Parts: sequence; C-alpha cells; structure tokens
Amino acid sequence: MKKTAFLLIILIAVTIGYKTQAQNNIEKRSVTGSWFGKLNVSAVSLRIVFNLSLTEKDSLAVTLDSPDQGAQGIKIGPVKLNNDKIKISAPLLLGEYNGTIKNDTLIEGTWTQSGTTFPLNLTKLKKALIVNRPQEPKPPFPYLTEDVKFKNVNANIELAGTLTMPNGDGPFPAVILITGSGSQNRNEELMGHKPFLVIADYLTRNGIAVLRYDDRSVGQSQQGSASATSIDFATDVESAFLFLKTNLKINPRLIGLAGHSEGGLIAPIVASEDHEVAFVISLSGTGVTGEKILYRQTYDINKASGMKEEELKSSISMAKKMYAILKKEPDNKKATEKMSAIMKETMISQKSSPEDVKKSLEQFPNSAAMLTSSWFRTFLVIDPAKYWKKVTCPVLALNGEKDLQVAAEVNLPAIEKAVKSGGNKSVKTISFPDLNHLYQHCKTGLPTEYSEIEETFSPEVLKIISGWIHGL
Repeated sequence: MKKTAFLLIILIAVTIGYKTQAQNNIEKRSVTGSWFGKLNVSAVSLRIVFNLSLTEKDSLAVTLDSPDQGAQGIKIGPVKLNNDKIKISAPLLLGEYNGTIKNDTLIEGTWTQSGTTFPLNLTKLKKALIVNRPQEPKPPFPYLTEDVKFKNVNANIELAGTLTMPNGDGPFPAVILITGSGSQNRNEELMGHKPFLVIADYLTRNGIAVLRYDDRSVGQSQQGSASATSIDFATDVESAFLFLKTNLKINPRLIGLAGHSEGGLIAPIVASEDHEVAFVISLSGTGVTGEKILYRQTYDINKASGMKEEELKSSISMAKKMYAILKKEPDNKKATEKMSAIMKETMISQKSSPEDVKKSLEQFPNSAAMLTSSWFRTFLVIDPAKYWKKVTCPVLALNGEKDLQVAAEVNLPAIEKAVKSGGNKSVKTISFPDLNHLYQHCKTGLPTEYSEIEETFSPEVLKIISGWIHGL
C-alpha cells in the first residue's frame, strides 16, 4: 500500500527587508545559488532544491524543485533574510522553512507544515541536480499513443488517460493499469519515477494494448466525491473496461486488469462482479485486511529503520487501540477525541516530556483527518478474500521479498488460498528476491530508497508479465 502519507512540498519566492542597500546586496548574493536537502517524513525521503537568485531590482527570488514529486521551478513566497537567518514561507501549504546560514555552503534549519516540524539542512550545489531515470521511455514510440476520455456514468465523472496500441490491425490483448492508494496520475508518478509509463511502454512494444488513466481529481480527470473508497474506485475501472470493449482493435475477450498495491485490491473487486474480465495481475496487492497490512507495515518499516523491539510493540499496541475506536465509533469528532486520549496515555507511559506530549496532541487532528476518512475506514476493514474467491479468470500475483509495505509472505499465500477456495485453480504467485514495493532492486526495501534508486521497474518482472499474458 502506497498510502504511506507523502508530504506535498512546493515552495518559494520574492521579497526581503532592508538594512543598508550595500549590506543587503552582499547578504543576498551570499545565498544565491541552488541549495539541496532531504526531508525525511517517517520512512519517506524527499529531495528538494531551493534555487535562489537576484532579480533586476536586486530583490531575492526563490524557486523550488522537488524531483521526487516531479515539481520544478515552483514559485511561492515571501522570503525574509536577516543577518544569518533565512525564512521561506509557503502560506498556501501552511508551511515555512527557517534556517541559520552557517557558512557559504551550509544552512541548518527546519521545515514546518501544519504544525509538524522536521529537520532540513541544506548544502549548496556546485552543479545542477540531475535525476537519472534510464528506463523512462522517450518519443518517438514504435506504437500508437492516444489521449482518451471515458465516462463513469454512475459517479457522473469523466476520466482521462492514455491508450497505447501496437501497430497493426489487431485485435490485441489489452490491460488496464490501476494505481495504488493516494492521488496518482496516469503514470503512477511518485518519488521521481513513472512506473506505469515504463510498464505501458514495455507491454505495448510486445503486442499488448495498455490503458492508464489519471485518478479522480488528478490531471485531466474530473473531481470525484471526497468520500470515495476503494469500492467507488472500482467503478472507475469498470468504466475503463467498458470503454476498451468498444475499440475494434482490441480483443474484447482478452481485456484484463493489473493493479499495484491498493490497485491490487481494486482489480479483484471488479473481476469478482464482471466475469468478462479476462485476467487479473496483482502487483503487491493485498490478500488480508488493511488493518493487518498496517500492523505488518508499521513493524517492518520501523524495524528496518532501527526502532527497538520495545518501541515497536508500543507503536503497534497504540495503533490497535486507535483502530478499535475507528471500527466502533462512527462519529469522526468523537473518534478523534478518543484516539487523542490514547496517544496522550501512551506517551505519558513512555515518559515523554510534557512539551512533546503537548506538541503531539496539537498536531494529531491533522493525522486524525486521514484516519477518520471514508477511504481509510473502508480500507481498514475490507477483506480482499471476499472478492478473490469470486474471481473466475486467471490470476498472476507478484510481490517483492523486500516489500515492506505489503509483505509478500503474508499476502501471496492469502491471495492464492482465497482464489482456490472459490474453485479457481488458475492462479500463479511469484515472490522476487531483492525487489521492493515498486519492483526496484534494493538494499533494505525502505521507502527512503525509492527516489535514490535509478531503476524504475524490474525488467525481469516486465518480461514475466508480458509472457504470462501472451500465454493465456
């Protein structure tokens, strides 16, 4: 599950205060250039670059690049410089950066957003930061590419995507790519990678048509209901399926679904109801409830990050108490109050300082908003086995052995058991050594590695997916 909550960072521009004009210009010039830092949020690491420059009027302008989020040259403000102190505000994000200029190449400081503060030190770059993604395909492509739109009639929204089609008359087998949790574009772009672009390119070069689309409220797709859940997202996939069936170059009997992470839950939801779906590919999809996924994910990521066993047990114990509240208390305000009390009790038992307890309680409502959302409440309790056992088409379930978000040893056996329990014997599961949640070859599997690994998606897995589809 990719819904590990990624911090949206898009920053900075414009004015400063005055001392003497000469002093001001010297200070401004001393900070001009590109400054690089890493923002660590839980197990996620985001690289950011502040680009400071002087305008023609000798005022200080700043733009931000967030290469792991595909953002470049973003301007927001204001910026204030006072002696060795620099403050960069981002009011639209409820955030700001406060730093101390230590020397010509180092700024030590913090980034604060919505009341939560993170260390963020910046070092001056000697040359532009280049993010290398060797697998990312570049045009011209040896196949047809078309921007398309299709309607989800039940939800009354229009979704936009890209259909890639092999050259020739067809009819071709086709696959619909389903993103993981969170707001994803058609390329499932995250941490500087575009895995769905890579997958679509490979499959289409190998004779398989691919439809990938922007999630609701993302890119060119229309905004959907704020209370949408995985069940609602399944209707988007069904709409995409019906859309592909109208294309004369696509074999209507060979249209399948490939879902990553939460998409691997949504795919069987669709296939359990529509038995015209030709196949399902689960890429780190779930086989157990979201609650079980989260307990294992919390343990695996925190353990790999160096957390002690006693702290791990305490963290999971607190999560269990909070999830129990969510399952019993439908009122969001009451649930937030009860969970806040659990957090306070836990922190006091751990002998946290009064200042830390106060700060955490002040920040908790921001986290609680996600926990009490319709999406999270549904994800917590939904049982994928209920849908897997109703899937009648061939199933290919894949996982990386170093996937710390959706553990292979837990979910692959659960998927296989559920599919077979419904009488479907056509199920194949594969666990890949040294691959993480994004199917990158990795060292630890931690999300902090995602952006730093140049590989976007394992060629070995691409080959297996293509060969399996052609073998149907």
